[in-house]
Amino acid sequence: MSSSSLPWCLLVVCVLTVVQIYAAEEPKVLKVFNLHATDLHSSLLGTPDAYVEVFRAYGFLGRTEVKKDNRDPSWKEEFSFLNARENNILRLEVYDSDINSDDLLGTCERSIKIGTWKHQCFLKKGGILNYSYTLEPLQ
Repeated sequence: MSSSSLPWCLLVVCVLTVVQIYAAEEPKVLKVFNLHATDLHSSLLGTPDAYVEVFRAYGFLGRTEVKKDNRDPSWKEEFSFLNARENNILRLEVYDSDINSDDLLGTCERSIKIGTWKHQCFLKKGGILNYSYTLEPLQ
């Protein structure tokens, strides 16, 4: 083996090791729940008609119902995703539903960890989003 092929061989071994570790990882389920916002602001005069869109890594998990005329909405929806992995990014986007186009009130992003967690996120246009998530092995 020539000295120039040694780095390529090492690279291939490293890549195969990472793939093998990733493939052997136990599948997990991500659950997002207890979504509640406080002191939301509307871009128009009045109170917001708020909803939340939930994303995991590259995938859309779902959307809550619109809570009309409510600065402090709570949503009952729960979102689940199979095959989630630790350190995937969880993203929640809070919107004010309007007739012409919906206004983004803010985005929350977090790298997910094993266990059950409660978080609070300050939204760019004012207000706070509280939410919980659980990342656990698939049972």
